[in-house]
Amino acid sequence: MKNRYGGGDKPPFSYPVKVGHISANPVTVHLEANARELEELASLWQVLAVNSLKADLQVARWKKDGVRLKGRVTADIVQACVVTLEPVSSKIDEDLEQIFVPEGSKLARIVTNDAAEMVLDPEGPDIPETFSGDTIDAGAVVAEFAALAIDPYPRKPGIEFADHLEDDADETPARPNPFAVLKDWKKD
Repeated sequence: MKNRYGGGDKPPFSYPVKVGHISANPVTVHLEANARELEELASLWQVLAVNSLKADLQVARWKKDGVRLKGRVTADIVQACVVTLEPVSSKIDEDLEQIFVPEGSKLARIVTNDAAEMVLDPEGPDIPETFSGDTIDAGAVVAEFAALAIDPYPRKPGIEFADHLEDDADETPARPNPFAVLKDWKKD
């Protein structure tokens, strides 16, 4: 079984890293998408354009058989405004940190307490991803982190939704309240 980082169909932005070549000393890697990759990412992410996607990563061995990617992902994208459909430019600037362990590694197990409940710390590190084979696709990781940072509802600056369906508390209702006739029902 292939996972999303260790093989299978080639993603639009790919940078394979051979796990066996990674040492304990971090190696800095600069990744930058070319024109074809940018077009394919725009199609995948369903945005008007991806003008750039770059990452500076440190790749190092983690524990005995794991791999740690740490760095920064930046991108310039153009989306359609959800109100006017006009193009909206936005920048993505995200920290990236991901740990990978081989399939079947005891380091990949989810930590549980005595009651067999999952223990997740929202401020703590993510659970390590698993990989199969001897390669991790750092480019796919970069593209995933960028995709998760895309604003799902982009709006041009100053643009608001014109029609409000909410009632103003200060306004009187346009039609009478059907329960108004009952207001004096139980007097005395």
